[in-house]
Amino acid sequence: MRLKPSKDIKKIVILGAGFAGLHIFYKIRHLIGKKIDVTVIDAKSHSLLKPSLPEISFEGAPISHSLVELQHSLESRGATFICDEVVNINAKENELTLKQGVNLGYDYLFLATGAIKDYDAIQGYREFGYSVCDDIEAQKLWKKVQTFEGGKIVTGAAKSSWGTRVDAPPLLAPCEGPIGEIMFMLDYYLTHEKAYKRMLEYSIEVFTPGEIFFEDVGDAPRDAIGKIMQERKMQLFNQKVLTEITKDSLKFEDGTTIACDLAIVIPPYSAPKVLLSSKLGDEKGFIPTDKEMRHLDYKNIFAAGDITALAQPKLGHVAIIQGAIAAATLMKELGEEIAIPAHELEVFCIMNMGGHDATLIASDILYGGKRDIVFHSPLAKMMKWGFDSYLYYNKGHMPPDFALDATDKLVGLL
Repeated sequence: MRLKPSKDIKKIVILGAGFAGLHIFYKIRHLIGKKIDVTVIDAKSHSLLKPSLPEISFEGAPISHSLVELQHSLESRGATFICDEVVNINAKENELTLKQGVNLGYDYLFLATGAIKDYDAIQGYREFGYSVCDDIEAQKLWKKVQTFEGGKIVTGAAKSSWGTRVDAPPLLAPCEGPIGEIMFMLDYYLTHEKAYKRMLEYSIEVFTPGEIFFEDVGDAPRDAIGKIMQERKMQLFNQKVLTEITKDSLKFEDGTTIACDLAIVIPPYSAPKVLLSSKLGDEKGFIPTDKEMRHLDYKNIFAAGDITALAQPKLGHVAIIQGAIAAATLMKELGEEIAIPAHELEVFCIMNMGGHDATLIASDILYGGKRDIVFHSPLAKMMKWGFDSYLYYNKGHMPPDFALDATDKLVGLL
């Protein structure tokens, strides 16, 4: 069966309902029925709010508060939602093939699939490794944390590799922010909830594939985080490329090993199979775009978020910036009077550290800027809680632009 778009109203297909996909939808939905028809496709029935995954892993937060139901959320706002897997994209014919056998035509396609967390790229991960990167792994880790009886904890990010079609920072780790949450939240849980004694009953060691830890920010955040690590006696190992996890150790590309009783890692990132097989990506499968988020080879295809080659690091804030640009580019093409935002990226995250503690980081040093802010305070924890709660109760809808602008001004004051 083949579904073709109407000639009068442009058929928009958004593939993926994560941060980028939902942000694009909310930006363009006012045109539904006037200029566009929108179909959102995702293989899962719920969107996962990833910033709250560490709270599941180390505080036992319910998974239900990290999931946004998609069908009602989208269809009540004028879209069509299809819960299915896309198995082929024929960009020359403007057509998708779904796993259930339907061919779906489009006028414009937004690729917002996110990246694949490739756990199987690490030998031994399935048997001995843990992570915070998705709902299944986060719940598995919480069970392990509750029964942990002490020992040596090692955490870090595996090395990822990227293509060469666009000019983007060649980071070795996709994002090390979650590593900060892992080490600090777990340290808080073990000392405050289990009353374990640091260095006597447990220790936490950290590795990074890069020459420096937190390579995507400047000296201010790195120095602040490093100081806290020293206070908590957390040892750091640089230039360690993970190759294998065993029952009692981690092995690295340089032939060294680190003894380990609990390994918590961020796996390498890779592109979904459909993008590799459809040959829409670069040599690693990530989508090459210009800075208006338009595919370099197909002018009616846009991309935003982790799946884009320009998104470095792979970060929710970057996905939001790129989603807004992609939506504005389409709206302008459809005749709307709108300015396309500049592709000016920054690292912005709030790192939960357990209890009332959190650290806010805002830095554009990676992109040639001068802003490099770190703010360690319970106020940062309140901001994170407010942001996560807003996303959940508003079905993945970002706060309005004026609220984001106010947040940016507050960060500047801090």
